[in-house]
Amino acid sequence: MSSFLQFLEHHERFFMSDVFFFSVIAILFVVLLERFLSRSNKKRKLMLPPSPPKLPIIGNIHKIGSYPHRSLRALAQQFGPLMLLRFGSAPVLVVSSADAAREIMKTNDLTFANRPKSSTFQKLLYDYKDVSTAPYGDYWRQMKSICVLHLLSNKKVQSFRAVREEETVLAVEKIKKCSTSALPVNLSELFSTVTNSVVCRVALGRKYSEGEDGNKFKKLLSEFVELLGGINVGDYIPWLAWINHVNGLNGKVEKVAKEFDAFLSGVLEEHMIDITRKGNDDIGIQDEDEKDFVDVLLGIQRENTVGFPIEEVSIKALILDAFAAGTHTTYTVLEWAMTELLRHPEIMKELQKEVRKVACEKSEISEDDLDNMHYLKAVIKETLRLHPPIPLLVPRISTEDVRINGYDIERGTQVIINAWAIGRDPMSWEKPEEFLPERFLNNSLDFKGHHFELIPFGSGRRICPGILFAMKINELLLANLVHKFDWSLPGGAKQNDLDMNESFGLTIHKKSPLIAIANPCCC
Repeated sequence: MSSFLQFLEHHERFFMSDVFFFSVIAILFVVLLERFLSRSNKKRKLMLPPSPPKLPIIGNIHKIGSYPHRSLRALAQQFGPLMLLRFGSAPVLVVSSADAAREIMKTNDLTFANRPKSSTFQKLLYDYKDVSTAPYGDYWRQMKSICVLHLLSNKKVQSFRAVREEETVLAVEKIKKCSTSALPVNLSELFSTVTNSVVCRVALGRKYSEGEDGNKFKKLLSEFVELLGGINVGDYIPWLAWINHVNGLNGKVEKVAKEFDAFLSGVLEEHMIDITRKGNDDIGIQDEDEKDFVDVLLGIQRENTVGFPIEEVSIKALILDAFAAGTHTTYTVLEWAMTELLRHPEIMKELQKEVRKVACEKSEISEDDLDNMHYLKAVIKETLRLHPPIPLLVPRISTEDVRINGYDIERGTQVIINAWAIGRDPMSWEKPEEFLPERFLNNSLDFKGHHFELIPFGSGRRICPGILFAMKINELLLANLVHKFDWSLPGGAKQNDLDMNESFGLTIHKKSPLIAIANPCCC
């Protein structure tokens, strides 16, 4: 110590001199310059996708309008099908072509199997405990397996056939009453009620879609889906998160999350009371097909033999997935399908011709008849091409550096796949803006994740597992509606008068309800 003090004393004049000060500054400058040049060289070596000009701080967020799928398509037409945006400081890759989507969801599926964080998703979906937003890993695999095995497998979907057919009959009866009284039919409301009733019965054991409470529940579900589709500025620019307090977003998210949690808590309490009343033994020997999804989840929770424990929040999150994915996305397809049929009377007549030929003298169409209705399936495929229920697929994020179509995509880049733009890409489709179901006849093109020109449900590990569940409802209800009735617009309106404006949210349905006149078919 004494020698060190002597050293300081001996060199004190040097340490206090200008020479020493400027030497330190020079060294710091050289170090910082070296780091800056190193980063610049790295950036120069990277071949990044093209980007539109961005503003300081906010990046390209200002380019996203009220209809993001349309805004992003317009930008992609200028900058290409792989386009790099900046939301704040976060890199966001926008994918607008089938080839690029294949690279993301097939070739490099594992790299993009994860989801980016979102404070809105975190609050509404029980801290990412659901299947759609859970981090890729063992927990996600277990939850997806439970959903597929006990709700969405071919066998389970077939076991719900009676529920679908009963709700279809009820819908037809409602339409008959309207036609008898010369009243128009609110098809948007009808489709919402039918799909909600089916999902409630198979998932919860009973309907929650009728009366005043049913209207409140449907309104709550609409608010929930709308919030999931919004952009939270605070996720990309944390120091601007206070804006969400001012514009009321945080308050609305908290309110919807609290109300949905209260509803789901009530559902679980009802089931637990029922289990106690019947006795665990009776529940255990109950036929598997007679159990609703909540019964199954509570049974798995009680047994708790393998994997992660199924906590109450996980059960609530899985039920939320069933509603969000099973209700709005399904009724949206029906709504747009009937909208396009009303806009194209000649296509409506062609569909009616097929359906009535297959049905022959039957009073109702059953699911056994659907396999022979090829034009019906083509109409639904064409609807999904032009009007995918979730136009911007649930975002992904890269977990490592990767090269896509000659461009370098850095780890941590968010990915938005514009399924709406891909479905209207002139490189993949002839007359892409026209509704032409015939394009799907006599070819194998489908929407199950193998053909990237048509990906309304995504593809790869993160594909929506509820495709069969949704399509069974869509096909059965649409077939019965065109079989039983001839349809027209109220007030003598022409097909070109039909309002095609879209709503805003995770799913994109008509902004105004679809109202039509039903005349019982005399064939």
